[in-house]
Order: sequence, then structure tokens, then C-alpha cells
Amino acid sequence: MTGSRVVALGHYQPAKVLTNHDLAAMVDTSDEWITSRVGIRTRHVGGPDEPVDELAAHAAAKALASAGLQASDIDLVLVATSTAIDRSPSMSARVAARLGMGSPAVMDINVVCSGFTHALATADHAIRAGAATRALVIGADKMGDIVDWTDRSTCVLMGDGAGAAVVTADPAGDDTPGIGPVLWGSVPEMGNAVRIEGTPLRFAQEGQSVYRWATTQLPPIARKVCERAGVTPEDLAAVVLHQANLRIIEPVARKIGAVNAVIARDVVDSGNTSAASIPMALSKLVERGEVESGAPVLLFGFGGNLSYAGQVIRCP
Repeated sequence: MTGSRVVALGHYQPAKVLTNHDLAAMVDTSDEWITSRVGIRTRHVGGPDEPVDELAAHAAAKALASAGLQASDIDLVLVATSTAIDRSPSMSARVAARLGMGSPAVMDINVVCSGFTHALATADHAIRAGAATRALVIGADKMGDIVDWTDRSTCVLMGDGAGAAVVTADPAGDDTPGIGPVLWGSVPEMGNAVRIEGTPLRFAQEGQSVYRWATTQLPPIARKVCERAGVTPEDLAAVVLHQANLRIIEPVARKIGAVNAVIARDVVDSGNTSAASIPMALSKLVERGEVESGAPVLLFGFGGNLSYAGQVIRCP
């Protein structure tokens, strides 16, 4: 068996920026109310002519260019998304077509906010099993299409964007795994705490239930992710949690014990972008040179279905 490694990243956001002051002109809210409760200042929102697969393809093209690969070099495309309106063609098939790929395997993965870390684990497993050699793993969501812009409790949270990772076989294998073992699971009886349902589709959540679950139950699970990877929280160079809410990110990161790590806080500028949040935040950290190549980074997604998935990777 061979291991796998993230060799390059890319991200993309629509040009339109919606500030808290813009939202205050739309609903009964204020910049102070939003920043004090969720820590978000701005979010990017795509227009009707910017479908999810376009966001995903832009991020993927950037990751491929960074890896020095052509689209035809990829034999597996996984897109984590919960905002695909059509059942077929899938987002992954649409992205493959946009990029002019040959004949990759294409699959969408809908685990909402933890979709990217689930998809990354799936790519790692496929490469280890010999079913793929080079994978494109994308998290892309257009939450602006499904949020109720008259509901101040939810519309202030959401943004649109995409992040992508190129994953290849790693000859080093299990000696120094580029992608560590995944730890994943869910709380099915609490699955209704985060919902995207109805006609038209609308996002809703039980915010307090999600907050209590995330801040109390997830830190020990994240520490177990580190244990599986053979690192301690103190060894981590960066922690990239799902960018749900700054009031969740900061206490969870603190309880994990990653005292030497850079903590991703992209939620401040991008809002909650669901499956896009982890790869987008990581891509920005790498682009800014805030994490050294080869350094251990904890990725930990959580949210919809009250599901979670995490792994420690080596920074590309």
C-alpha cells in the first residue's frame, strides 16, 4: 500500500462582497451585533450567472496550476457540496467537463460542512487501494442561494466559495504519511439540528444545540485525530477547523491544546462557506506563507448531520 499527499491547493470566491453594513440595510441587524456573536465582517456572494461548478472549476484550475499538472493527469474527481440543485450531471462531472478532463471517476459527496474532510479521506483511501493515482478534491458551496435573506439569525452567517486540493500517491507511504488516518462519525439522533430542505431549498439550524455540541464534544475527538496521526496537539503547525463561527472556532482550538499552531480564522472575511471553508482557509494560509511545507496541520470538519471528520496532513 502507498500513502497519499496533498501536493497543491487553490481557492476561489465571487467578486461581490457583502459587508455587515450592507446586511444592516436588508434586515434588522448591525455590524456590532454580527461581529460580537459570530465574528464575521464580510462574505462573498455569487450572482445567478456563477453556478457552483464554476466556483469549483476556478479553484481546481488554480490547484492544478500550482501542482504543475494538466487536467488530463487526474483520474478521480470528488466534489463535496450540499448546494447542488441538479441530481445529474453531478458537480464533479460538470467540473471535469469544464476543465476538459479525459475519463476520470467522478463523485459528489454531501456531508455538508464536513464534506471536504470526508472527501479527502475518500481520495486517500482510493489511492491507497490502487483505485486512483491523482485525485482532485474540491469543497464548493453557494450558500447564498439557499439562505433566507430575511432571517437575520442565518443570513449573516453564510458566504460562497470553493477550495481544491490535488492529492497524489506518496512514495513515503506509512513512514511519514502525507494524509493521516481519518477519524469520522456522526450523531444521527441530532441530525435535524442543521437542515437544508424544503421547496425552495432553505438553510436552517438550531444554533445553540450546534454550539454546545461543537464546543463540548468535538475537542476530545480532534485530539484523538492527532493521536491517530502520531502527533501531539503541541506539534501542530496549524489548525483548520470548519469555518462556522468564530465563537466556535476559538474555544474548540483552545480546548484541543494546539498552543503553537496558527489558527485559521477565514470566517471573519468569508463567512460560513460550508464544504468550501476548510480547503479555502488552508489554501490562503499556504498562499500567505504562514505554514511551512511539510508541517503537520489538523483539518477538522463538523456540522450538518452533526457529522465530523478529521485528519492530520503534511502541508504542501
